[in-house]
Amino acid sequence: MSSLKKLRPISLAAVLPLMLCACKKDNHADPATSERTLTIENVLKSQPLVESGTFQGTGTPPVILPGQSTTITFSAAKGQALSFATMYGASNDLFFAPANPGIQVYNSNGTPIEGDVSSQVKLWDNGTRINQQPGPSVNHPGVAESKTITEVNGTDAQGNTYLEASKLVKASLKYNGNSTFTLTLQNISGGTANETPLSPGVWSVSYIAGGSLLSPNPLYMASQPTANGLINLAEAGDNSALYTYIKSITGIFTPLSPVLVVVYNGIENPIYKAGQLDAGHGLTALAQKGNADILAAYLKELKGVKSVYVLPAPASTVLLPQIGGQHGGVVSQQLTVSSGDRLAIATMYGFSNDWFFASSDNGVDATMQGDISNSIKLFDDGTALDQFPGAGITQFNLAGTPLAESKAITEVPNPNAFTTLPDITAIIKATLK
Repeated sequence: MSSLKKLRPISLAAVLPLMLCACKKDNHADPATSERTLTIENVLKSQPLVESGTFQGTGTPPVILPGQSTTITFSAAKGQALSFATMYGASNDLFFAPANPGIQVYNSNGTPIEGDVSSQVKLWDNGTRINQQPGPSVNHPGVAESKTITEVNGTDAQGNTYLEASKLVKASLKYNGNSTFTLTLQNISGGTANETPLSPGVWSVSYIAGGSLLSPNPLYMASQPTANGLINLAEAGDNSALYTYIKSITGIFTPLSPVLVVVYNGIENPIYKAGQLDAGHGLTALAQKGNADILAAYLKELKGVKSVYVLPAPASTVLLPQIGGQHGGVVSQQLTVSSGDRLAIATMYGFSNDWFFASSDNGVDATMQGDISNSIKLFDDGTALDQFPGAGITQFNLAGTPLAESKAITEVPNPNAFTTLPDITAIIKATLK
């Protein structure tokens, strides 16, 4: 069975090794035939972060005082991690954050981690202000300096002493089910020599593809200068600039599976029927695993179907999105069509449980020319329990096993229960020439 599991968006390593297949059911020449070239492209301008947000206290100003706590609720798949940053308020430019890539939320066998994860929280020096003795008398902003971000282990560069970060900030994980977690951050610095408020903060979760996080250092990089608004948080507890940056790189990342193409005549769209259960002819394998072979084999024998193709992208097999300014994956197929022929396609939304893009209604006139992207919609196959796209532990292409359900095929709403997707035409482009 094929999958997207080995996807490596940098190296474009091959996954889903599906071979191009075609079937021409009608061998009789048609004097009214014409040639068309179908081109399908993943035009998604992908982002490296699947989720991000802010957190703060409940008072005015919204700092988290000793004895108080705040929570972060998020989704994650195996291998993903939660990163966050919050200012050590009674300092010049210190901040708390997990070591990169963040707090791990599953163990090696995919079991959710729960309980105290405070040991993963560290104290960092932003390197932009000379440290005074921490406490309420710290002069803000203080004397400027220009150094890189370093971890504070007991003492800072000026000899000021600190308890371990885990003695000042308690971090606790709770698994809520269906790939969602809640992290509680509690300020436990009260009564210590390092008593301090915690500022409003930011958090993020990176996509993972081919076993590698797309953004393993989302908020800071140790031994590198501060960047992207972190200085505002570390020096003044202002999380707005850093969140503006983080939000700008949060969004959608998904490959598309090898594209199923069918030309037919005299029948309705043979790939699926909205409002009905998956017919069991192979659409489940396409929608859950990106494998179109089973459905293609069924369609080859179906009366009214003239030709069937499965189109893998060169080198990568899956159609990757646009990454770092590079063009997304593209496939093309020459078609011989005649009057009355219809054309329909289907391809998996790779980082989902069972979503697939497909031609709506009865497809399009196969003899037409131009952009047919508006004829494509996103559907939920109704055969697997949905989770946050790109952050679900049971998503097949994130090393999971889908959890079965049985619902009718429906169009995916936008916004949906998890996120807001860009317009379909900003993800997949299809043209006939």
